[in-house]
Amino acid sequence: MSAIEDLRAEVSAHPDNAWARERGYEPLVVASPEARILLISQAPGRRAQESGIPFDDPSGRLLRSWLGMTDEEFYDPTKLAIVPMDFYYPGKARSGDLPPRRGFADLWHPRVLELLSDVRLTVLVGSYAQRRYLPGGFTTLTDAVRAAPDHDPLFPIVHPSPLAGVWRRRNPWFEEEIVPLLAERVRSALA
Repeated sequence: MSAIEDLRAEVSAHPDNAWARERGYEPLVVASPEARILLISQAPGRRAQESGIPFDDPSGRLLRSWLGMTDEEFYDPTKLAIVPMDFYYPGKARSGDLPPRRGFADLWHPRVLELLSDVRLTVLVGSYAQRRYLPGGFTTLTDAVRAAPDHDPLFPIVHPSPLAGVWRRRNPWFEEEIVPLLAERVRSALA
């Protein structure tokens, strides 16, 4: 077994994740030591958790278009590592999904990230990842995303969820200015 597979088995066996084991859920973290891009996201959605494929939904299609990646590139762990703030679907909230569990990333992210020695670009998808990884913090998600060019090698973006559609309509500069820059940085990281 690889170090990533060993870690996934350890995550699955942890007592805090017994509820997920009982439902037949596997930890949704995809990585390889050769990955050039690290995508840190919120947590898997229900559909992704059930299929075992991260971003296996309309949000994923939109995200891949923003990154300028084909499905084959996106799902190639030697190109892109996908490390959510929680490796399991947290459940349904009144609007959208519940947030990632507190403390999960504190426990498991350092272990995963130490295995990723060739990462050149880290894409921070949504406010949970940005709060944890942007140095100095930020006042709003809009501020963080607007300043994406200044955070290299970190690149904060809004979540591609349909729930963020209103934000995208109010901030057309994101798709006009930030998305092309993101796709350019992805190409550079993969080169």
